[in-house]
Order: sequence, then structure tokens, then C-alpha cells
Amino acid sequence: MSFTMTSSVRKVRDHFEPEANLDPQEQRALRAHLEQIDYAAFAANREVLAKVVGPADLNRFQRLAISAAQARARWVAASIAMTEKAEAPTPQDIAQLTTLRCAYEELTEAYDALRRMVERGYLPYRAKP
Repeated sequence: MSFTMTSSVRKVRDHFEPEANLDPQEQRALRAHLEQIDYAAFAANREVLAKVVGPADLNRFQRLAISAAQARARWVAASIAMTEKAEAPTPQDIAQLTTLRCAYEELTEAYDALRRMVERGYLPYRAKP
């Protein structure tokens, strides 16, 4: 599977596109092999992620979303505070901003990853009654 990364958006091309020089029988065989490979990856993700991460629920998503929002707020607040000073930001100020931005981006990516795990069926989602 190939993908293109633009900013934090991942575009996945996961459709079977047969080689022009394969006859239909070879294309079917290749498609069957690729389906086996995809299922092996699915089964591995489902087994490993269920053991390590456990089931997902609304509370887990909410905690991740709140953490990402707090990290974003700290990053932006620090940026604003930095520009309100008379002097230019120091290299240490910029390094601190980088650290704060990375924390926000990592938490956002973790949220997206958890959502993808549920969407793809790797993790069970337990809805609260």
C-alpha cells in the first residue's frame, strides 16, 4: 500500500491495480495473495492492539481530545506571550515553542490513530448505555 503524506493528512491508495502485462488468471492469483497479506496485517493489528491498547470508549477519546486541546492552548498561549515582549524571541524560546507544538501534534496524531483503530476494526468500541 502506498501513501502520500501532506501536513498531517494521510492519503492512502489501497486499491488493487493490476499490471498491464499480467493475464487475467495471474491478476486473480495476485489479488488473492494480496488479500491474504492484508488479512495477515489486519489480524496482527487486531491481536497486538487489543492486548496493548485495550477497548476504546468515549471516555478514552474524550481524555485524548482534552489533552490535545490543552497542549494546543499551551502552545498558542506561549506563542502569544512571546510576541508581547519587547525583545525578540530567543533560541531557547523557539525551542520551547517547538516542544509545545510537538506535544500538541503527537496527541492529535494519537487521537487520530485511536479513531482509525476503531474504524478499521482493530479495537472494539464499547459504547456506554
